[in-house]
Amino acid sequence: MTQQDTRKNAAPSWDKAGWRAYPRVQMPDYTDQAALQAVEAQLRRYPPLVFAGEARRLREQLADVAAGRSFLLQGGDCAESFGEFSADNIRDTFKLLLQMAVVLTWGAQLPVVKVGRMAGQFAKPRSAPTETVDGVELPSYRGDIVNGFDFTPEARIPDPNRMLAAYTQAAASLNLLRAFSTGGFADMHRVQSWIADFVGGPEAAKYRDIADRIRDAMAFMQAAGVNSDTAHQLGKVDFYTSHEALLLEYEEALARTDSTTGLPVAGSGHMIWIGDRTRQPDGAHVEFCRGVQNPIGLKCGPTTTADDLKLLLDKLNPANEAGRLTLIARFGAGKVGDHLPRLVRTVQEHGANVVWSCDPMHGNVIKSSTGYKTRPFDSILREVREFFAIHNAEGTIPGGVHFEMTGKDVTECTGGVRAVTDEDLSDRYHTACDPRLNASQSLELAFLVAEELRARREAAAPARGAKAV
Repeated sequence: MTQQDTRKNAAPSWDKAGWRAYPRVQMPDYTDQAALQAVEAQLRRYPPLVFAGEARRLREQLADVAAGRSFLLQGGDCAESFGEFSADNIRDTFKLLLQMAVVLTWGAQLPVVKVGRMAGQFAKPRSAPTETVDGVELPSYRGDIVNGFDFTPEARIPDPNRMLAAYTQAAASLNLLRAFSTGGFADMHRVQSWIADFVGGPEAAKYRDIADRIRDAMAFMQAAGVNSDTAHQLGKVDFYTSHEALLLEYEEALARTDSTTGLPVAGSGHMIWIGDRTRQPDGAHVEFCRGVQNPIGLKCGPTTTADDLKLLLDKLNPANEAGRLTLIARFGAGKVGDHLPRLVRTVQEHGANVVWSCDPMHGNVIKSSTGYKTRPFDSILREVREFFAIHNAEGTIPGGVHFEMTGKDVTECTGGVRAVTDEDLSDRYHTACDPRLNASQSLELAFLVAEELRARREAAAPARGAKAV
C-alpha cells in the first residue's frame, strides 16, 4: 500500500458541527445565545455564496500551479468593512488584480490563477483579546462580521446579526464580480490599456519596456485575428474568492453537500484558509477545514514546526491531492532563510503535494516615525525575492504570491515608485486593520515579481536544452 493510499484510508469521519468539540481560539464569545442560534438558523436557509463546481474548478487550476504549469495571484483587502462597501471599490480592486495578472503572465509565460481576498474577508484574528486607549480597556475589534470598529463598549460587543450583514455584502460582491468577469469588463485589450496608463508617468518609466512588450503581443494577436470575438477567453476570466475561515459559526451555517459528489463544501467562498494563529493540529479550525472539499490555504509562520506541519499535511490533505492545499509562507524580510528551507524539506520528505505561496505582508509590519502601523515596500519586495531564491536553491516551485492590497489610492504602506513617506501616511490611511498596498504599489510589485519569474524561466531554459541533447 502506498503512502497516499494509507493517508486516504486513514481519514476519519467528519461532521460540519464537529469543530464545536475542539479547542477554539480567536473567536468571539456571544452573550446572547438565542440571537446567535437564530442567525445560524437563518444562514442555513440561505443559498450558498459559491458553488461546488466552482470550487472543484479552482482545485484543478491550483493543481496546475503545484505542477508549475500556472501561477497563483491572491490579493485583496486586509479586512472588508461595511462602511467602505461600494461597487467602485469592488471594481477598482478587481481591475487591479487583472492588471497584475497580465503582467505576471508575461513574466511567467504561464496562466495566472486569480483569487481575491473578497466577498468574505470580514473577520480578523488579533494579537490580544483587549486593547487600551487613554486608560480605557475594551474588547479588541475582530472585524465587521463580529463587532464594530468604534472604540465604545456598545460597538465592541460581539453581535451575531453582523453575520447576516456580511452574507448580504458578500452576495452582492459576488454578483458584481461575476458580471465583471464575464461581461466584457475583463477584456484583455482593455486591461492592457490600463497598464499603459500606469507606466505613462515618469516614475514608472522603468517598467515601460515590459508594458510595450505586452502591447506588442496584444497587437500581434489582434493582427492574426485573435481577439475577444474569435477567442472568448480573451474577453472573460475565471475569478475566485477567498477568506480566512475564522468565524466557524458562519462557516458551518454555509457549509453544504455537493449534489454531484455528495461531499461537503464550504459555501462561503471558493478557497478558505487557516491563519497562523489558528493552525493548531487539534484545534477547531483545522477540524472544520479538513472536512470540506474546497481548496484550503494554511499560513506558515516562524513558529511552524516540522512535526506540526506533517500532522497538518495529513489532516488537511489525507489523499495527498494536488491543488487541495496551499502553504502560504509568512516570515518577514531577512527571516525567510531561517525558516522556509526546513519547511520545504519537510514537505519534500513527506512526499506532499502542495502549492507554495508567499505572503510578504504579515511579517513586515512596523510602526512609522509618525506613529502609524505600516509596511515598507522594500521589505515586502525583499521577502518575495528571498522566497524565490530559496525555492530556486531547493529545486522546488514558487507557486504564487499573496498580497493585502486595494485598488484605492490609499497611503498605508511606505515606498514604491510614487514614494509614500512616513509623513504621507496620514493623508489617506483608511484601513480598519493592517496597512494595504495601494494600486500603484501593487502593480509595481507585479512588475518586479514578473522580472523574477522571467529570470527563473530563462535560467531553466538552458538546463532543459542540455537535457534534451
